[in-house]
Amino acid sequence: MTTNVETLDDLASLVGKQLGTSSWVEVDQARINGFADATDDHQWIHVDAERAKNGPFGGTIAHGYLTLSLLIPMWMDILQVRDVHTVVNYGLNKVRFPSPVPSGSSIRAHATLTAFEAIPGGAQLTADVLVERQGGDKPACVAQLVFRYLN
Repeated sequence: MTTNVETLDDLASLVGKQLGTSSWVEVDQARINGFADATDDHQWIHVDAERAKNGPFGGTIAHGYLTLSLLIPMWMDILQVRDVHTVVNYGLNKVRFPSPVPSGSSIRAHATLTAFEAIPGGAQLTADVLVERQGGDKPACVAQLVFRYLN
């Protein structure tokens, strides 16, 4: 479900409300391997399927930072503001990875707008985001994201 608003001012009334849920995103081994190549993080729990079978997770898992990076497209699936020209990832206030994302899993994000602050040329938004793994019993990631929306 996507929240669509016309203007940034329309968001102020949504503070404290759930904005929606993203579509499912598949985290397959090819995506994990690509992330490992991009970040030079080739730890065996991510890329060595044979060794990982006997590891702590019973197979390869996504990098925590891969899960975190997928929050950007999931966020864009959740919130659309029509009169905004630029969205900047301003940072994170808190991030945790309560459970792994095994290769072949699908994840999606749920977001609640927690703060709206007018800034010169736009607004700063803070959102609490929970990433669930399909079939999982604990979140894969819990984060507080900060974005700058600029007109």
